[in-house]
Amino acid sequence: MTIQWYPGHIAKAERQLKEQLKRVDVVLEILDARIPLASHHPQVPNWVGSKPRVLIINRMDMIPEGVQQKWLAWFQARGEVPYFTDAQKGKGIKAVAKAAQATGVEMNERRRDRGMRPRPVRAVAMGFPNVGKSALINRLVGRKAVASARSAGVTRQLHWVRISQQLELLDAPGVIPMRLDNQAAALQLAICGDIGEAAYENQQVAAAFVDLLAQLDLATVLQSRYSLDLAGLTGEEYIHALAENRFQGAIERTALQLLNDFRKGLMGAIPLEFPPD
Repeated sequence: MTIQWYPGHIAKAERQLKEQLKRVDVVLEILDARIPLASHHPQVPNWVGSKPRVLIINRMDMIPEGVQQKWLAWFQARGEVPYFTDAQKGKGIKAVAKAAQATGVEMNERRRDRGMRPRPVRAVAMGFPNVGKSALINRLVGRKAVASARSAGVTRQLHWVRISQQLELLDAPGVIPMRLDNQAAALQLAICGDIGEAAYENQQVAAAFVDLLAQLDLATVLQSRYSLDLAGLTGEEYIHALAENRFQGAIERTALQLLNDFRKGLMGAIPLEFPPD
């Protein structure tokens, strides 16, 4: 199974985003807490350059507290300060706004030194599709200013939003590499729904998800959710057994149900990545 996805609207948005970055003071990079490394775009450091970056790890509610603390320590050891958020419920949003606004202090001091009037900080929300950029912006604004949904590709155009008198934010479509060379990461993106459905087959991804749970020693969540033990089955065999057991043999329906249960958090807080040693 090879996963690739680079639709025209994302290619166009990437070109526009690079142009708008010239006007931006700070970049908010948003990662998926379930897969912080897989959901990091490798080109972001090149695009950002010397601009300040606020690292946001969204969907903190979908990983255990202990795993969150491990990621916190891992990023801090590398000189980064991650801000954990749950954009759906508004957790951690005030800290993000404060961090973004703080970058404007130095910017406006330079403007005053040149005899220019202060202006709001201009920030951009950047990340893979469906990591929660629009939901985060709506929480920052305090109202539904941009479209938001749990599916990849909802935001298709760049859109400036006034957050406050001190902060303006550019909502951009999700950006992905033109080619996904790391197929293990691509699979994790597909499992989490952070890439368009046109890039993969549900049955293959669901089977790979079951295999991954087994590798991570997390297969007990399947027994808890579906009352069906993995018991040495392959992922594909488990999907077929679950289909017969719960869904009248409908394999595609079973695969989609399993993926959606994970994506909605109905299986519990399940991380698919852990900090490297």
